[in-house]
Amino acid sequence: MLIIEDEKRLAGNISQSLRESAGYAVDYAPDGSEGFHMAQSNSYDVIILDLMLPGMDGRSVLQHLRRGGCTFPVLVLTARDDKETLIQVLNDGADDYLCKPFDLGELIARVKVLIRRGKGQTTATLRFGKIEVNTADRTVRRAGTVVGLTGMEYRVIEYLAHRRGAVVTKTELLEHLYDFNWERFSNVIEVYISGLRRKLENAGTEKLIHTIRGHGYTLKE
Repeated sequence: MLIIEDEKRLAGNISQSLRESAGYAVDYAPDGSEGFHMAQSNSYDVIILDLMLPGMDGRSVLQHLRRGGCTFPVLVLTARDDKETLIQVLNDGADDYLCKPFDLGELIARVKVLIRRGKGQTTATLRFGKIEVNTADRTVRRAGTVVGLTGMEYRVIEYLAHRRGAVVTKTELLEHLYDFNWERFSNVIEVYISGLRRKLENAGTEKLIHTIRGHGYTLKE
């Protein structure tokens, strides 16, 4: 997730809430030009974009991203609540907006909805086989019984569930789990996958997380 916001205190509060309440990895850009560069160079589940930015204003960032083919969901933050401004940002390609000041709980809820929409999900519960992943309360059930997962294990299985059937590379998982400096965590994916297999699969009878040698992992029955 990327936050493009020049108010450092606000950006810090949003980042902290997203990390602690929802477990998201968050990158931050303090101006429009840097944010535009980061959005072009990386894959994000959601971009949170302020309109009043130094370097390049938020509308310009949004317009350039959409013209360049960027399809990441964008949630716009604005201090203006007049109808004309809101119509403009929606026509520019924003997926949603919040007027300042706003409740952080509402922001997190809207972000979760945008992530689900961006991945083609219409409900908060992802199902495959006997496994249910509830993205609203961040729980996983196997045959109806809650499975105790660590925070990182949950985030791995949620991401794989959103992408089930597709091959997800180790790099994709690292970029999803950690912020811009993910390289120092490069040896932990195997640990999380091993823990998930132990907790979610019946030994020898049920394999859900498959290793595609030299490519990554895929989730399928």
